[in-house]
Amino acid sequence: MNIMVTGANGFIAKNLIADLRHNGEHNVLKITRTTRKEELEKACEQAQFIFHLAGVNRPEKENEFMEGNHDFTKELLLALKKYNNTSPILITSSIQAEQNNPYGKSKKAAEDLVFEYGKELGIKTLVYRLPNVFGKWCKPNYNSVVATFCHNITHNLPIQINDSQKKLRLVYIDDIIKEFQNSMDGLENRKNDYCEVEPVHQVELGEIADLLQSFKETRNDRSIPDLSDPFTKKLYSTYLSYLPEDDFGYDLKMNVDERGSFTEFLKTADRGQVSVNVSKPGITKGNHWHHTKNEKFLVVSGKGVIRFRKINEDEIMEYHVNGEELEVIDIPVGYTHNIENLGNTDMVTIMWANELFDPENPDTFYEEV
Repeated sequence: MNIMVTGANGFIAKNLIADLRHNGEHNVLKITRTTRKEELEKACEQAQFIFHLAGVNRPEKENEFMEGNHDFTKELLLALKKYNNTSPILITSSIQAEQNNPYGKSKKAAEDLVFEYGKELGIKTLVYRLPNVFGKWCKPNYNSVVATFCHNITHNLPIQINDSQKKLRLVYIDDIIKEFQNSMDGLENRKNDYCEVEPVHQVELGEIADLLQSFKETRNDRSIPDLSDPFTKKLYSTYLSYLPEDDFGYDLKMNVDERGSFTEFLKTADRGQVSVNVSKPGITKGNHWHHTKNEKFLVVSGKGVIRFRKINEDEIMEYHVNGEELEVIDIPVGYTHNIENLGNTDMVTIMWANELFDPENPDTFYEEV
């Protein structure tokens, strides 16, 4: 399908185009500010679906609002009409269209053009009044506070908050793209004259700032945010996309001795923690048991044996493990256990525990297997 996308260099368009290229056989006709008139007309002749995402929101002169939003929309519709193109047209507007300001007036004027065009020619029109949008590739220090906060915090720059209790209505870029894909299939989320993207997250500005600052601290305490919360999950993904390209990596504290090493990798408040254990050849670690703490061991390199003995019993059970045949071994409570490296190289084991280590209550009791 030939799909025209105006404003092709913009934040939403970049995400849409990336998705279109990987979901179906689409030929994307990209329209930008530098597109020549003859190229625009050719695209208007060929397009089978139109995403009109172009717009002006921070011009140097006030009259540029109307030129960029109303006048260009009129030019686009006239070109489509010239070639008798009756393809559906989707336009992104703004909740500011309800406001009596230059930007809002220009967006409302563009909406009216599209509605009139659709009614006159019987063409399907889809108008989305978007609230604040956040996600990867949004330009910081422009018109998105989330993008600005993400950029500044990841680059160790200060952020400015004038009203921490100000509530923002936010939609995530992936939810927009999903809705746009649905609209191409005739499954748009239409509410009366307008279409909507869901869900809309209503979050206080101070909460956004606090979450982003907490994301920065996760490198120090090795924690993972509560990703069961949809907004936190989306914001964390957005935050990571603003990391400087020379700062993707960070060091972990390795606890090293003659036996090998033990390094905490990830911690979660309600899903325990993950660590990496390295054992030298011939080394046995463990020989302890737990009341409530339980674990999972996964040897990913080398070979060894994990031994168990139920407390107050004599029978010893053995599970031989190696990095060539990955097998997760559960470590039940009430069994003393150890792990021995039987190979000639370091044995690497991924270890998960159901709770974070608490030095005041370690729930770990020494006893030889």
